[in-house]
Amino acid sequence: MNNKLTYLLILIGCLSFAQEEEKERQEALSESTNLTWEANKELSEENFVEAEVDYRKAIAKSDENSAAPYNLGNAYYNKETYSEAFGRFKQAGELASDKSDKHMAYHNMGNVFMKRKEYEKAVEAYKQALRNDPTDEETRYNLALAKEMLKKEQDENEQNQDNKDDQDKQDEKDKNEDEKEGDNKEENKDQDKKDEGDQGDKGDENKEKKDENKEGDGDEKEEQKKKPEQGDEKEQEQRQQPRPNQLSKQQIQNLLEAMQNEEKKVQEKIDAQKVKGVKVKNEKDW
Repeated sequence: MNNKLTYLLILIGCLSFAQEEEKERQEALSESTNLTWEANKELSEENFVEAEVDYRKAIAKSDENSAAPYNLGNAYYNKETYSEAFGRFKQAGELASDKSDKHMAYHNMGNVFMKRKEYEKAVEAYKQALRNDPTDEETRYNLALAKEMLKKEQDENEQNQDNKDDQDKQDEKDKNEDEKEGDNKEENKDQDKKDEGDQGDKGDENKEKKDENKEGDGDEKEEQKKKPEQGDEKEQEQRQQPRPNQLSKQQIQNLLEAMQNEEKKVQEKIDAQKVKGVKVKNEKDW
């Protein structure tokens, strides 16, 4: 009996607690809804700052009010603050328990992706919106448009890639041609150097030949200079050699010495005779 009474008291307590929680939840939801209504009014009066504050308060009061983040997302969207708008639409889709609310949240997420030209993500968002409401023709139209834009983007990217590949090939071709031209220039330069070297060698050969000719002429002239000297020596020798029937230089010298000796003897004889015939004087001749 006591156990049953205890169980009953616990059950009553739990029910009271649950009722209290439910009451608080309802009050929070009600307050959040009222704040949302105030924010909607302020937004219609173009008081964006006040509206933003009340929307945030409404979101903080209850996590069951998906209208508050959805409407705040619309406010950001109209202000072209697309990143903030996407975050609020995503939050609304997660909080929404009704398929209709989820559909609107995903539809608007698709619109944000379209504005940001993220067409692939837009396609997925519109598909998700149609899963929650297949009858919405506006979402279906937007999905078709997103697919068309995605295909166009892919075609452009493919074309750009082809153009890039073609440009890369052309650049590679131009590079090879430039390298080939550079090699040809280098070869021509080497050939020019070789030709200059050959001309230089020929010039050296001609110079050597000229020098040889010059040296030859010099030798000839030297020989010619030497020849007269040799001729003079021969002529001198010939002059020194006695001709036929002609006395030699030594013979003439001997002959002259002999004649001088004879003349000296004769003169001595004459002088001796003079000494004998001369008278001695005692006086001086004045």
